[in-house]
Amino acid sequence: MKDPGWLTPQEQRAWRAHLAAHRLLSHQLDRELQVFGLSLNDYEILVNLSESPEHRMRMSELADATVQSRSRLSHQISRMEADGLVAREDCEDDRRGTFAVLTDLGWETMQRVAPEHVASVREHFVDLLTPEQVATIEEVYTGVVEHLHTLRSAK
Repeated sequence: MKDPGWLTPQEQRAWRAHLAAHRLLSHQLDRELQVFGLSLNDYEILVNLSESPEHRMRMSELADATVQSRSRLSHQISRMEADGLVAREDCEDDRRGTFAVLTDLGWETMQRVAPEHVASVREHFVDLLTPEQVATIEEVYTGVVEHLHTLRSAK
């Protein structure tokens, strides 16, 4: 078996710090969104729809944007439909296609929740970093994301 290129002690600490920070930050943000009856996944879907033209996206594009399987997204959208936040609409020019559409209640929810969520992101992440650290994180994670998107697209 080939040597896997074991992590150095510093690389191991960096990797574990990344994992812990990701889990803890996601947990904290998710917990704070629960006050509004939303999960972090719900919020991510609402953000994507709110930033899309006509507040709608093909389900397949939304699944890709939120890095979810189409099946998992479908279940999530069903729950959000029951809450009145989104609706599904058939795609007129492609019978197989379906759109997820932000409802008026979904838009109102975004307008109410977004300022609170941004304040949480700032408190638990951005304000703990220097501007230089923010720039470094952006640079580093952009490369990692591009690499992983390439692998995901190849499947």
